[in-house]
Amino acid sequence: MSLLSRSGGRASRPLWRSSPFGNQWRLWNLWSRRPRLSLAAQVLLLQLTVLVAVVLVSAVVSVRQADAAFRETRGDRLRATAENLASTQSVRDAMEVPGDRTALAAYIQDRADLVGATSVHLTDPSGTVVVGTDPTRRGRPVDLGDGSVLDRREWTGDITDRGRRAIAAMVPVLSDSDSDAAEAGRRPPTGTLVGVVVVTEDYPPATERLGEATEELALFLGLGLTLGGAGSWLLSRLVRRRTRGLEPDEIAALADQREALLTSIREGVVAVSEAGVLTVVSDSARELLGLPGAATGRRVDDLDLEPSVHQLLSGATEVHDQVLVVAGRVLVTNRNRVRHDGRPTGTVTTVRDRTELLALQSELSARQSVTETLRAQTHEFSNQLHTISGLLQLGEPEEAARMISTLTRRRAAISDAVTARVDDPAVAALLIAKTSAAAERHMWLGLTDDTRLPRLDHELSADLGTVLGNLVDNAVEAVAATGRTGRRARVDVRLALEADGTAVVQVADTGPGVPSDQVETVFRRGFTTKPSDAGGRGVGLALVQVVCERRDGSVSVHEREDGPGAVFTARLPAGRSERDGR
Repeated sequence: MSLLSRSGGRASRPLWRSSPFGNQWRLWNLWSRRPRLSLAAQVLLLQLTVLVAVVLVSAVVSVRQADAAFRETRGDRLRATAENLASTQSVRDAMEVPGDRTALAAYIQDRADLVGATSVHLTDPSGTVVVGTDPTRRGRPVDLGDGSVLDRREWTGDITDRGRRAIAAMVPVLSDSDSDAAEAGRRPPTGTLVGVVVVTEDYPPATERLGEATEELALFLGLGLTLGGAGSWLLSRLVRRRTRGLEPDEIAALADQREALLTSIREGVVAVSEAGVLTVVSDSARELLGLPGAATGRRVDDLDLEPSVHQLLSGATEVHDQVLVVAGRVLVTNRNRVRHDGRPTGTVTTVRDRTELLALQSELSARQSVTETLRAQTHEFSNQLHTISGLLQLGEPEEAARMISTLTRRRAAISDAVTARVDDPAVAALLIAKTSAAAERHMWLGLTDDTRLPRLDHELSADLGTVLGNLVDNAVEAVAATGRTGRRARVDVRLALEADGTAVVQVADTGPGVPSDQVETVFRRGFTTKPSDAGGRGVGLALVQVVCERRDGSVSVHEREDGPGAVFTARLPAGRSERDGR
């Protein structure tokens, strides 16, 4: 029924009229379609509401302050008048000795007119009026407040007089002896109370008190409305400029879209303000960079981060496809500067996890290395076969046989040198290929005398091949950079399997070595003698570290003891592979 009603078609009208909620539904439609106030109008309306509320509260406070000021100033004058009357001898005599007290009425009226009091009464100790400015009140009781005046203590406060609220000052009238004692400073007296002087003054009407406060409040209200309107207009312009002219619902929609975008993409995104505060951190970035859960809104310097991560997030220059190793992951990072109206506002850093891709790429590179070696050998064998064929055609079979024997011994020597110490076929094939590739570059690559490696399980063999291939390639490139050839350009490889099943790979070269200031970071940023790019170059050593860490192993580097060069040592414990660790 609701769908038909909202469609506005002919079928909806009978249902509207037959439904008991038809009128409410129409009102809801009208309400939902009402024109909505802009953010500036809402701010102005809110400010005006607050301003009116402040004015009303100020009016109440002003009236109460006026009452307090009236009570304080008039109370003192009324008390002084009451004390003067109570200390007058003629008043004490008239109250102490009963008789004709009408002669006091004129005197009391004069005192009332002098101080501006509404009424003055002389009462007996019971509170009954004996004489006063109003003859009709004679013989009637007067409100004595809290009654403390009956205990011979002065009192000033509010009472109800003739049905109206009034401020009253009450002073006890004592006998002559007791009055002398009170004047001597020995009050409160213990003598006889002969009467009470009551001086009252009515509070001004509420309209009069409010009117006095309203005169100033009206000025303040007008001034406040003017300033509030101007401030609201300026604030609306500021808000519109800061929000790019978007309304709150549009800003909320953008926030929802941003949240959905950040949670759906696998790449990590981190935005850092110019002041070094993290403003946007996606879940992927928090996981990849090891950021704490409450990182958003905090300064980068206040977070406990790895030095490489801190340098990445706190940097100001742009970075393109920089390799970073964090918690066993190989990350490719990009950092771009953000500007608004020509002013820098911060940086945006994106992070991509390339660990699995680079692992596969390394394995592929190893296969390609074997393939290229076999292709080079095929080309070499083709040339050698052409030579042998020419010798046979020239009628030199003995020379052809001698050349075949030399080639056979040379190939057998390389294979025997590897297979005699390495029983794992995958590792042995990789070493044979790397030895032939190094020989083509006029380098010597060989195994140390203490190398012994039995057959390994498939997972450990694959990881060992990845580590060995990257370390040998890095060593060959380092030696090639020196320009040396022959025995001076050499790479020594040592392989071993310890008693606990840990495979050890040690590769030593005669290259320039690793600078001492780069020993700690060589594995974290991918040390290489070639230009680094996102295609995998410059991340070989980083990948070695990842594979070792995934197996709870380690990799280190130190200088050669017998000359220039570097020695890389990797340890890969058995029982856990990088694939199991994912």
